[in-house]
Order: sequence, then structure tokens, then C-alpha cells
Amino acid sequence: MEVDAAAPTSAAAGPSRTVRRSGMSAAWLGLVPFSVYVLLFLAVPTILAVGSGFFDADGAFTWTNVAALADPVVLNTFANSAWVSLLTAVVGAVAGALVCYAMLGVNPQGVVRQTVDAVAGVLAQFGGVMLAFAFIATIGAQGVVTVLLRESFGFDIFANGMWLYEMPGLIFPYIYFQVPLMVITFMPALAALKPQWSEANLTLGGTRLGFWTRIGVPILAPSFLASLLLLFANAFSSYATAAALASQGSQIVPLQIRAALTSETVLGRENLAGALALGMIIVVGVVMTLYSLVQRRAARWQ
Repeated sequence: MEVDAAAPTSAAAGPSRTVRRSGMSAAWLGLVPFSVYVLLFLAVPTILAVGSGFFDADGAFTWTNVAALADPVVLNTFANSAWVSLLTAVVGAVAGALVCYAMLGVNPQGVVRQTVDAVAGVLAQFGGVMLAFAFIATIGAQGVVTVLLRESFGFDIFANGMWLYEMPGLIFPYIYFQVPLMVITFMPALAALKPQWSEANLTLGGTRLGFWTRIGVPILAPSFLASLLLLFANAFSSYATAAALASQGSQIVPLQIRAALTSETVLGRENLAGALALGMIIVVGVVMTLYSLVQRRAARWQ
């Protein structure tokens, strides 16, 4: 009897295990198109770009290109990219967090909240030549705002030079798309704060300020830091907007890579662009690794 009782259980487990294996196989099969896409358009170009930095024009292995990363000019370019990225990330994170805080009192299904979410999604992707043209038409040498200030108030924003087409000119366009990106990434964390926590704080004699200093800020700090790191990586790797504004010079790393690819005067370092790409990948890789670790910690309470 014991054998007969065990037999149906084993028989039932068999088809169940078969169905489970079949479902897993179908799930893995569905990842094939995405895997092929990542392989062809991300992994292979990255390997080719980075690998080229270890070879000269004749295909012989060399450390010359990689050694150029220690060149003062290259280090200065990385420093420029770092401080512009950090500045715009901090400003964008703070401004975006304030927008998210203002949205807490708005109905999540209301028109205002839906409009802000939609606008943030559009503006976060608004960059490149279109964004550069928008700033040139607005605050360029003959932009609408520039002419208005000069003719109506006698104030020339370019009295000390055409800063819009240099390093300082990248700050405002970068902040333009950093703020909506912060709204997209930080709003879910802020919206996940439970009203019961604030009510419990007030019930126990706490204040609204005490709630934020002792509960809200410590809980949101990992999410804020993760969003800040994401904004830094986003600005550090941006190219199109900077290329459209700063057509001359190579003040940041993406523009220096462009110069290395198009210049015909670099002798002995024909594949310098690959070494620069390697440096960028290392920086962005470290930042995104920290982002993943911080985001994992932030997900514990969500």
C-alpha cells in the first residue's frame, strides 16, 4: 500500500517538473532576441573600441595608447568631464528632488501629476542637436533672450566672452535634461513613503521636521545617492549636445575621442580613441557598480 500511495505522487511530480522545465525553456528562448541585440550593438562594439587601444596602426600590440591616459592633457580632460558631470548631477538631483517633493501633495492620478510625469519623460530624452539649437536660439550670440537683455536693459551676458560655446556653456544644457531624469528616477522612492509612518510619528509626539530628519531623509538617502550616481554617469557619457555646442576643441572626454578619431596629426597614437574609451568605461563602470550597490540597499525598505 505504501508503494501504491507513493506512485501517484511520483507520477504527478513528473509532469509538473516537465511543465516547469518547458516553461523555463520558453522563458530563456524569449531572451534570445534581446541577447543578440546586446551582443551586436553593445558588447561587440565595446570590445572592438577598447581592444583597438592596445594596437598601433600596423596591428602590433603596444602600450603607447594606454600610457597616454597618464598624459596631463588627457587627465585634464577627464577632470573637466568629472567636474561638469558632478556639478550638473548635484544641481539636477537637488532640483529634481524638490519637484518630486512638490508632487507629493498632488493626486497621483490627477492631471498635474500625469502632465509632470509625461513632460519629465520627454525632456529627459531631449538632447543632442535639438537641445543645442534651442539654447543657441535662446541665449546664443543673437538669441532671443540675449538680444532682449542687451537692447532693453543694456546687459550683455557675453561681455566676458562667448562662454556658451566653451565648458561653462555645457552646464545649463546638461542641467536641462538632468532635472527631468531625476524626477523619473527619484519619484518612485519618494512616493513609496508610507503615510502611516508620518501618522505614527505625530502620534508619538514628533514633528514634521523630526519625521524628515529622523525617518524620511535616512530612508531616502540611498535612493537619492543612487539617482545622483546615475545622473553623473549620464552626464559623463553625453556626447551629442556637447558636440553640437562646442564644435571646436576637446574640453571633455567624448569630444577628445572625436578629435582622436578625426585628427590626422596624432603620430604614434593612431588608436588613442580606444584608450580613451577604455578610460571612460572604467569610470562609468565604477559609478554604475556603486549605483547597483546603493540601489540594492535602497530596495530593502521599498
